[in-house]
Amino acid sequence: MAFDGITVAAVAKELGDTLTGGRITKIAQPETDELLLTIKTADGAHRLYISASASLPLIYLTDENKPSPMTAPNFCMLLRKHIGNGRITGVSQPGLERIIHLDIEHLDELGDLCKKKLIIEIMGKHSNIIFCDEKDRIIDSIKHVNAQMSSVREVLPGREYFIPDTMAKRSPLTVAQEDFIQALREKPAPLGKAVYTSFTGISPVVAEEICALAGLESDMTAKDLSEDMLAHLYRQFSYYMENVKLGRFRPTIYYTKNGPKEFCAIPLSHFDQGSLQEEEFDSISQVLKTYYATKNTLTRIRQKSTDLRHVVQVSLERNRKKYDLQSRQLKDTENRDKYKVYGELINIYGYSLPAGSKELTALNYYTDQEITIPLDPTMTPQENSQKYFAKYNKQKRTFEALSELIQETADDIQYLESISNALDIAMNEADLAQIKEELMQSGYIRRKFTKKKVKLTSKPMHYISSDGYHMYVGKNNLQNDELTFSFANGNDWWFHAKGAPGSHVIVKTGGGELPDRTFEEAGRLAAYYSKNRGSDKVEIDYVEKKHVKKPNGAKPGFVVYYTNYSLVIDSDISGIENVQD
Repeated sequence: MAFDGITVAAVAKELGDTLTGGRITKIAQPETDELLLTIKTADGAHRLYISASASLPLIYLTDENKPSPMTAPNFCMLLRKHIGNGRITGVSQPGLERIIHLDIEHLDELGDLCKKKLIIEIMGKHSNIIFCDEKDRIIDSIKHVNAQMSSVREVLPGREYFIPDTMAKRSPLTVAQEDFIQALREKPAPLGKAVYTSFTGISPVVAEEICALAGLESDMTAKDLSEDMLAHLYRQFSYYMENVKLGRFRPTIYYTKNGPKEFCAIPLSHFDQGSLQEEEFDSISQVLKTYYATKNTLTRIRQKSTDLRHVVQVSLERNRKKYDLQSRQLKDTENRDKYKVYGELINIYGYSLPAGSKELTALNYYTDQEITIPLDPTMTPQENSQKYFAKYNKQKRTFEALSELIQETADDIQYLESISNALDIAMNEADLAQIKEELMQSGYIRRKFTKKKVKLTSKPMHYISSDGYHMYVGKNNLQNDELTFSFANGNDWWFHAKGAPGSHVIVKTGGGELPDRTFEEAGRLAAYYSKNRGSDKVEIDYVEKKHVKKPNGAKPGFVVYYTNYSLVIDSDISGIENVQD
């Protein structure tokens, strides 16, 4: 669900109830577009996480801390100067905009009471954190927006702050029935879309919900509805907005078997309750933290892995082009044996040819069929024979050389795809550091010689099966080798997705026999942490570790095995316990 105005209203109410009267004791800027404020209130200290990330803007209360850079950025230093130890006097939301105002009082250098505003705009790629004085003049912002970047509004120190009205939407909190009906009739779009494009702060999911509450199909148009039906829709719309105005929120997350699917500040009745599991929370912050925790982490890691992905992608494209070229060249050598046969037959039957002959028709004793061999009339039969033998030998040498080269290229592609998969499942910066080390060891990245040595702290993932067996999953090729050849014992079981880049999965047996359910769960882990993640049917090879070998000189993560079992399973790991080591 989009971070819409209704969600922001729930956040604003929670922040107002929790933080009003509290003092800001700490201001940190963990990332270039993030703030982490610590506010001390009568009932204890609270942390307020604010992100103006273009891909995932967020604001919620959290118990977690985040490491900050050694030198605080300029925006952070400015806030510390002005509102460090400031008191939050109010939290508000203008209309149903995706904007929150934190009103702050503080004492200046002369001891005079001053008022400031910290404005958080949760607006997708236009998200920002803007610091203003009491006259709404911008002091600074976490992102500067100049005239070249936006023709609608500049966000620069000294400019006046205002909310740009680019969509000409009406406020859903104050709209009258006549205006509501008129707004919908002016839109030829389906009813659901007409609702969320006509009124501020409403997402498509909420528009769908309002239509469902009125018993109307969201794909109908307002022109298809009578005045009474539109009036009924307005009443349901007003009832829903009354909950927002009175702060009657019930933060909820809806889960599928693969994890959280949707969240809302007010429960949604139009969802198929049979296929979704519903969980209510005490606060909207808990919902946002739970729903976005994984997404936020993955978004950040994907941003930080951009350079590594570029290296891998460029190398992959280069090797794929090389593979295609080598494959075409290899295909050209498929008929090499034909030239050997031509040479032999000319040697056998060529003595009877008259001078200047352009072809030779002879019995091919390999197939017992007659064939016609083209000849160069300017050459003798012996010279024609030598020409064909020379062509055969050249293509034979080309075939032998290309067969070896094409296998090396295929191995390089397979290896780079395994690194790409490792980047997809990386969970933190330690994982990225280990992947970078692997790329340096493999020669894809030039190692910089510095006195400071990077400490590798990434560890394999640890799961426990329903039957209590410990299962370990490598996050990258270095960990795969470590798990398989240093950590696992000979009678432990090894799992891997067949024919696809993916993680090695080791199940510790303790010398006993594994139950069928543990085999299935280990297979699901191997499927999930492979390129075939999301498929309903993934073929998994599994074998006792003692049968897995690593050829001399093989790349990290590459193994061979000559006897194995197979199973076909889905990649759903939602029921498997993950242990945070």
